[in-house]
Amino acid sequence: MTNVVKISVRNLVEYVYRSGSIESGFRTSSTMTEGTRIHQLIQKGYREQDEKEVFVEVEIPYEDFVVRVDGRCDGLLKDGDSITIDEIKSTVHSLEEVQADTHPVHWAQAIFYGYIYALDHDLSEVTIQLTYVQVKTEEQKKFQRVMSYEEMESFVYKVIEEYASFLKVKLTHKVKRNESSIALEFPFDTYREGQRKLAGAVYKSIADKKTLFARASTGIGKTISTIFPTVKAIGEGKLEKMFYLTAKTITRTAAEEAFRLLIENGLDMHVLTITAKDKICFQEKTICTSVDCPFANGFYDRINGAIIDILENEKMMNRGIVEVYARKHRVCPFEFSIELAYAVDAVICDYNYIFDPRVSLKRLIEDQKKKTAILVDEAHNLVDRAREMYSAEIYKSSFLQLKREFNNSATAKAAKAVNEHLLQIKKSEEYISKELDEELVELLETFIMEAEIELVRNDHDLLLDTYFAAQTFVKIAKLFNEQFVTYVEVHKSEVKLKLFCLDPSEQILKMGKGFRARVFFSATLTPADYYKDLLGGQADDYVISIPSPFARENAEVIIQPLSTRYRDRVKTLEPMVHFFKDVLDRKVGNFFIFFPSYQYMRNAYELFTEYYPDMSTIMQDVGMSEVEREDFLAAFESERSDRLVGFAVLGGIFSEGVDLKGDRLQGVIVVGVGMPQIGLERNIMNDYFQSVGRNGFDYAYVYPGMNKVLQAGGRLIRSDSDTGVIALVDDRFLERKYQGLLPWEWQHYRVVE
Repeated sequence: MTNVVKISVRNLVEYVYRSGSIESGFRTSSTMTEGTRIHQLIQKGYREQDEKEVFVEVEIPYEDFVVRVDGRCDGLLKDGDSITIDEIKSTVHSLEEVQADTHPVHWAQAIFYGYIYALDHDLSEVTIQLTYVQVKTEEQKKFQRVMSYEEMESFVYKVIEEYASFLKVKLTHKVKRNESSIALEFPFDTYREGQRKLAGAVYKSIADKKTLFARASTGIGKTISTIFPTVKAIGEGKLEKMFYLTAKTITRTAAEEAFRLLIENGLDMHVLTITAKDKICFQEKTICTSVDCPFANGFYDRINGAIIDILENEKMMNRGIVEVYARKHRVCPFEFSIELAYAVDAVICDYNYIFDPRVSLKRLIEDQKKKTAILVDEAHNLVDRAREMYSAEIYKSSFLQLKREFNNSATAKAAKAVNEHLLQIKKSEEYISKELDEELVELLETFIMEAEIELVRNDHDLLLDTYFAAQTFVKIAKLFNEQFVTYVEVHKSEVKLKLFCLDPSEQILKMGKGFRARVFFSATLTPADYYKDLLGGQADDYVISIPSPFARENAEVIIQPLSTRYRDRVKTLEPMVHFFKDVLDRKVGNFFIFFPSYQYMRNAYELFTEYYPDMSTIMQDVGMSEVEREDFLAAFESERSDRLVGFAVLGGIFSEGVDLKGDRLQGVIVVGVGMPQIGLERNIMNDYFQSVGRNGFDYAYVYPGMNKVLQAGGRLIRSDSDTGVIALVDDRFLERKYQGLLPWEWQHYRVVE
């Protein structure tokens, strides 16, 4: 069977003709809004016989495969029998800087359109035209080439030949990948209880093109149970690609280990882990310019060779491997990872590469999405993370400072207009609104345009930061609907205005649309309706709940009904600390004690160490580095001469995703019901959900809090040989609402007085 490879004209010519350096992190071509406006402006000037946005497609045979190329031509200008292909490009640069040979990729795109049109209409020649427009002045500059059909055909086949070197690597690998995937067996002798059920549900969701919400208790082996069936679906041709999305480094590592195990068992697959830019950057300061960074300088001249090299020689492309090849080819390791993400079979990365409209992998076109599955690990975390992704804020002080620093320039005037608008809002004292401030959005769009022009010639940190903030605000403003609110916070002369996403469900649904299958899974997707609601679930989605495979007698569960409410904390601190000691005395070994806040944790730690100075303790600190986190966890050894008591915060880095198997952990004490601190945003959420028929307090406070409790308690029993104590400290655990949220395996608790 002949392999048919589909690619857009733009992606094809960019692969072959892109060159030069990564520059400054902001796109100087103009904003998408401006680009659209400029296209429409030029197209309005077309005559009646001219056409705009003309779809073209061609199949080009090359050796043993066919490349199907398509695209949309900006303009088709007709003058009698002569045809001109018009490619429109907007720029913030002065048009004096744009010469005929400045952008070979633009010519390549337009020539490709010309070739396809000439082929379809049996034309012997076509005029190729590039129209450049300066976004501010609307000044135009045109370049033309008359090309014969033979010249265009020769050009097109050279492009295909260049692309073929990459394509051959991909297609050769695809055969091996599919054969090895079909032959692959589950990497363990037997499935754990519940594991086959989860794997089967994931496979069925992919086969049926569905969304699955899976609550799968800790210890089932969720990572391998979701990855293995997805790999099998790739081998069977149901998928071409998969994304394993996670919020934490520690769960990313678990996914890498699962893939490594499958590869050791014979799987031939390209697996990439994307590491955050600030972590993988080779430079002391992350400044992406040809002057500041040798890995950014000439990046596009070397990137294709780097991609082919790593694909021919590696299967697992984690941070270390990516760094080796990035140094070898002198390319930016982060941008190298992003380019690789489009070429590999499996990507392990943060949620934002799929769900965040600012950083998502935008070149993943609809046709590719149809052959891609997304697996969302620890999906309970996506609710709050998505709220952040779909929210945006600006600060008055930034614009005031820019007004002062840039004097009477156009940038200063644009910044001044935003500053004055925010000042008026401050004076109005209307601080919460369900409406979008359209005037502010317009002022920010003007500021963005002026800032872009200024940034071309002036590397200014505050301007760049404010430019990005304004861009994000404008982008989020386009999403604004009844699930958003605008609120203002005033502190002295500072004004913060925030577009706050209350319910991210619609946006999550929109960003996940087009993928063949979406699997949201977690040990604590409880209550199921709450998470399905906020993660964009639909009525016909699949839902599965798999209980713990371990005997519930493995964990002794104790409830100590002391009040941990803020007003009672001083009074109950001393009896609580003595309770800790009582629990510790019940079981030899290491313990974790989790608290709802750092301050509460520190107060308890000080009193505990005062009463029990001989006890070995360790305490979580704010902003720990990865090395410090690893050292913290490494201290929980199974064969310590003394027990270790770790003090940590609920919802923090140690309360989920951490796997201390065997004798490394013998008990977990959870202080409080995990309720988020009462504040403006949570209260706004409370009011919103109440207004749409939900229980606002539960949605804003109770459910997110109890999720942290369940996650923390889940650190204890990680295998069928693990045993220990789970102690819950709070009188609310005995109330019906909270009782209903406790998992079945905790409901054999004993109350102590």
